[in-house]
Amino acid sequence: MSEIAGEIDERPAGHGRQARTVALVVAVAFFMQLLDGTIIATSLPQMGESFGVRPVDMSIGITAYMLTMAAFIPLSGWLGDRFGARRIFLLSIVIFTIASLFCGLSQNLWQFVVARALQGTGGALMIPVGSLIVLKNAKKSELVGAIALITWPALTAPVLGPLLGGFITTYASWHWNFFINLPIGALGIALVLRFIPETRDTTSRRLDILGFLLSAGGLTAVLASLETLVHGTLGILEFASLALGALLLAAAAWHFGRVKEPLLDLSTFRVQTFAASSATGGLACRTAISATPFLLPLLFQVGFGVSAIVAGGYVLVYFLGNLTMKTVTTPLLRLIGFRPILVGNGVLNAASIAACGLLTPTTPEALIYGLLFLSGMFRSMQFTAMNSLGFADIGPTQRSSATTLSSMLQQISMLLGVAIAAAALNLSAQFRGLGHVELADFRIAFGLAGLIALVAALSYMQLPKNVASEVSGHKA
Repeated sequence: MSEIAGEIDERPAGHGRQARTVALVVAVAFFMQLLDGTIIATSLPQMGESFGVRPVDMSIGITAYMLTMAAFIPLSGWLGDRFGARRIFLLSIVIFTIASLFCGLSQNLWQFVVARALQGTGGALMIPVGSLIVLKNAKKSELVGAIALITWPALTAPVLGPLLGGFITTYASWHWNFFINLPIGALGIALVLRFIPETRDTTSRRLDILGFLLSAGGLTAVLASLETLVHGTLGILEFASLALGALLLAAAAWHFGRVKEPLLDLSTFRVQTFAASSATGGLACRTAISATPFLLPLLFQVGFGVSAIVAGGYVLVYFLGNLTMKTVTTPLLRLIGFRPILVGNGVLNAASIAACGLLTPTTPEALIYGLLFLSGMFRSMQFTAMNSLGFADIGPTQRSSATTLSSMLQQISMLLGVAIAAAALNLSAQFRGLGHVELADFRIAFGLAGLIALVAALSYMQLPKNVASEVSGHKA
C-alpha cells in the first residue's frame, strides 16, 4: 500500500486526463479483440459453404483461437515486464490485425485455422498487458473511471457481436467480419504510438519455463474441456481433460510457491480485495453473467419462436442498459462505497437474471424491455465494481501477475458460464423426456444462473464496511 501511495504522490496534477486517455486507447483494442470472439458465430454456415465443409467443422477455428490464447496468457505479464508493456501491447495489436487479414483471405479451412491460431496469440497478450498499462497510468482515485472504460468492451462486444456479424454476413460477406478489424487495428496502433507512454520493469526476471509449461498446459486443457461441454459432449475424454487441466494447474501453483522468481506471483490471492473480486465471488458472478448473453438469444428464438432479427432487437435493449449505467457507476460508488454496491446490486443482478426465465411469449413487450434494460444496468454496475475493487490494493510488484491471473480466471468464467447454461438446458430437457429444448428448460437455466449470482453477491458481505474507500472516494 505504501508503495502505491508513493507513486501517487509523485504524479502530476494533470495526470487524470492522461489516465482516461490511456484507458480509452486500451479499450479500443479490447473492443476489437472481444468483438472478434463473438462476431463470427453467425457466419459459420456461410464460411463452411465457402470452404466446402460442414458448418459444424468450422468450430475448429473457434477452438484454435481459444487454445492458443489460453496457452500464451500465462506468459503475457512476464513479457510486459521484460520488454515493456507498451511494446508488447503494440505487438499484440499488430499480430491480431495481420491475423485478421489472413482470416479474411483464407481459401480453405486449414488456412483459416492457422490464421485464427495467430489471432489467439495476439489476443492472449492484449488484455492482460493492456490492463497492466491502465494500472500503471492511473492513481487510486482514478481507478474506477479507468476500469469502467476498459470494462465496456467486455459488456458490449458479446451483445453487439452476433447482431453485427449477422448483418455483415447477410448484406456483405463473411470476409468482412475479419476485414472490419483492419481499420480498428490501424487506429489502435496509431493511438498507442501517440498516447501511451513506455513503462518498463527495472528488475528483469528470468523466464520460469517450467511454470509457463505447467500453467499454459493446465489452462489449455481446462478451457478445451469446457468448450466441448458447451457443445454437449459429456464423454470420458472431456472429463479426463478437465481433470488433467486441474492437476496441471495445481502443480503449477505448487511450483510457483517454491521457486525464487515464479512466472506468476500467487501472493496476490492473499490480497482480500483481489481474491474476492477475481477468484471467489468474482469467478462465480462472472460465470452467471456470462451465461446470460448465451441464454437470451436462445430464449427468444427457441422459446418464443421469433426471428433472429427480433431477438437481436430484444438483446439490444439489454446492451443499452449496460451503457446507461456507465454514467452513474462512479457517483454511486462514491456515495455508498464498494460493499453495499457489490452486495445490494449483486442481489438485484441475480434477481433480474432469474426473472428472465419467467418471460413468456405472452409477456407484455414493455415488461420484457424493462426487465432487459434493468438487467443490463445491474450487470454493468457489478462488472465495473468487481474489476475496480480487484486492483485496489495490488502493489506495483504484483501488477503483472494480477492482470495475468485475472485474465486467466475471466477466460475460465466465460466458458464455464456457457457450459453450465448449456448443460442446464440439455439436462432439463432430458429429465422431462424430450429430445429438444422448450421454454420450461430456460426457467431452470436462468434460475441456476441467478442462484450462482446470488451466492456471489452474498459472499461480498465478508468485506470490510469501508473497503477500498481510497478508490471509490466514499467517506464513511
